[in-house]
Amino acid sequence: MRHSRIPVLAKITARDAATSTLRALAQPDPAAPVVVVLPAMGMSARNYTPLVRALHRAGLTVVTTDLRGHGESLPVPARGVGFGYREIVEEDIGAVLRETAAAFPHAPVLLLGHSLGGQLGLIHCGLRQPRLSGVVLVASGSAWYRCFGPLAGPRRLLLSQVYAAVAALLGHWPGERLGFAGRESARLIRDWSRQVRTGRYEVPGAAGDYERALRRVALPVLAVDVAGDALAPPAAVDHLCAKMPRADITRWHYGRDDAEGRPLDHFRWIRHHHGLIERITAWASQVVAAQPSAR
Repeated sequence: MRHSRIPVLAKITARDAATSTLRALAQPDPAAPVVVVLPAMGMSARNYTPLVRALHRAGLTVVTTDLRGHGESLPVPARGVGFGYREIVEEDIGAVLRETAAAFPHAPVLLLGHSLGGQLGLIHCGLRQPRLSGVVLVASGSAWYRCFGPLAGPRRLLLSQVYAAVAALLGHWPGERLGFAGRESARLIRDWSRQVRTGRYEVPGAAGDYERALRRVALPVLAVDVAGDALAPPAAVDHLCAKMPRADITRWHYGRDDAEGRPLDHFRWIRHHHGLIERITAWASQVVAAQPSAR
């Protein structure tokens, strides 16, 4: 079904006039757990509609939004339109969680982050300490090139620095034409390429140390690596998880047997999600039951 059939929950305008739209499929029970889905780099929220509907059928309220500059979020990246990790971590995610809490005040809230959405969601959790019951990471790992092996790693390092240079030259990254991510802000690509190179989340002008913020994350985390995923292999997921020594981390591999034999990779799991939905809902139920104060 079309993304437009998911009802609008709220419209958000940031301090710098960037706008975004929250959509939600709500359960009749106002205390039903809420899952907020944060997309991957270059992915619009509407791409997650099959996952959203499956989570809703499993009894969860689901909230979606676009990362800045994608889908229904404006402005579109261009020369002179600058934003990066800092705006998403320190402005956008907090606004999404505040609107969600206002709409569902009696429900426990969890984040579900895919790829970059998971990484930035975790940093927000450590930096701002929002009231959440837990975080689910799916195909979300550190971009550090050393997580990708002796052959793919150096290639990834080289390409990331080329991408950053191209983005700086053009004023944006034309990923929709060059086959990596979507149309991205030059500064966001610079932030990403820095993490590819150093393994650290270091953002100039940030409100705090993002690496220290990750060390402050003390939430339950379900971290799922996906079979066939060349963009977030198990080593990359492990590297991200190692940055959170205080978190209660559950690691799981989502394989083709879990997906009823369907092919999987960094994106296909969104549609081939049968076994994953079962695992997420079971884990969420356990987490919420162990945190009665979250209600």
